[in-house]
Amino acid sequence: MPWDGPEIHTYNQPESWLNTDNMNLSSAAIPDLDTLATELGTAVAESGVLVGELTVISRHPNIYCSTFPSEIVTCRLGDRQKIRVLCKYSAEVDNESYGTRRGIEYETDVYRQLLQTLDLSCPTFYGAYREPANNRTGLVLEYLADSVRIIHSSDIGTVFEAAAWIGRFHALCSTRISSPALSFLNSYDPEYYRGWARRTLNMEQQSGLAPRWLETVCSRFDEVIEMLCEAPSTIIHGEYYPKNILLHDGLIYPVDWESTAIASGEIDLATLTEGWAPDDIERLELEYQQARWPQGSPYDFHRVLVAARIYIQFRWLGDPRARLKEYNHYLDALHTYAGEMGLI
Repeated sequence: MPWDGPEIHTYNQPESWLNTDNMNLSSAAIPDLDTLATELGTAVAESGVLVGELTVISRHPNIYCSTFPSEIVTCRLGDRQKIRVLCKYSAEVDNESYGTRRGIEYETDVYRQLLQTLDLSCPTFYGAYREPANNRTGLVLEYLADSVRIIHSSDIGTVFEAAAWIGRFHALCSTRISSPALSFLNSYDPEYYRGWARRTLNMEQQSGLAPRWLETVCSRFDEVIEMLCEAPSTIIHGEYYPKNILLHDGLIYPVDWESTAIASGEIDLATLTEGWAPDDIERLELEYQQARWPQGSPYDFHRVLVAARIYIQFRWLGDPRARLKEYNHYLDALHTYAGEMGLI
């Protein structure tokens, strides 16, 4: 089983959510039924599918929600068809990520300005709304019933398909990073990368557990940063772990785009390939390269990928919440990749 990224963002749902027949979900982050119906009608009208009044038939908890609360809502549009949507809500949560995660409003812009314009499998964007009373944002997406997160798929082929999907995505987006419509996107600069190494070293030194080699790696991290910043930039998912990728009707559907950024595409491949067997990693890398660069990948692809893997370890070592559970995993991996890069 591959390493699936840290499980550190859990929204504690109230017990009332456990009753799937409950139409009065009692959470400060969840709109009441009347507000939900009104705001959903406003949001879905943006997509052009709403005819007449929108009626909420049922609402159920999304058991896979992570940083932000979400629910699955079944609606009737006028007197015609029913649709099921996934509603994600902004909320006051402990979401400090030092410039990585940007929230529901940001993810809404990613869907509106980028994802729905691409010829790739992606949940339908039905719209978004902002509640005047509390300034809370709701993101409304197609609910992909009967989908499975590829980490739970018994078919390794789905992960290879995910590698090809993100390769195609990076190829398409490499020509869009200068688009005025995407000027809102976060961009990884040298100071962003340095912050993760700095926080890692500070926490290690304060704990008294810092291995001797860590200071050397941190002092030479600018060599890694230079490689990542000089590599061709594109738009990345940011946390392209198998837990954030759905398989639905045989197609790949990445979800949770709040960490989208302009950066080296190898970062997404680094997260996808964590923890797989060496032969599988080699195949994943090949699928990615063929999809992104059909005419041949850059000569320094593998070194840039190792640099991305070093960054990923710092990304989680420098996050105090992730360190609670997976400290040794990150540290061991950092030592391995730093040695491969020749930093120690």
